[in-house]
Amino acid sequence: MNDTSPEISRMVHDRYAKMQPVERFLIGVSMFETARAIVLASFPVDLSPEKLRRKLCERLYPELAARAYGVDQPYRGS
Repeated sequence: MNDTSPEISRMVHDRYAKMQPVERFLIGVSMFETARAIVLASFPVDLSPEKLRRKLCERLYPELAARAYGVDQPYRGS
């Protein structure tokens, strides 16, 4: 679903096109860090660092987590 008007969509596209590549990259990094913080905030506060890394990997990269931690042993604990 796209509820953005064509005029605004063009304006946003033009603004990004005028940015330096490093500016676009830094915006992407900032967006990822915000998403990561939201995911981390959804986890229990008492997780060990190892469990925290595993849950974060499972949430952000499920296919990678399945390969890294094994498909037969999904982590469901807190």
